[in-house]
Amino acid sequence: MKLSWRKSSYSDGGDNNCLEVADGHPGVVPVRDSKQPDGPILVFGESPWASFLTYVTE
Repeated sequence: MKLSWRKSSYSDGGDNNCLEVADGHPGVVPVRDSKQPDGPILVFGESPWASFLTYVTE
């Protein structure tokens, strides 16, 4: 399955020093390092990912 990756709108099209996520996967959030697009993919549950985002944006 090919994943469609996106960067945060806060990345502003800058360098490749970003996390990318793949949307459209119910219950999970695939995440990768934009500097290593062929590297490992981490998969988080929706709830832990939402908690992480809340923490880093506070």
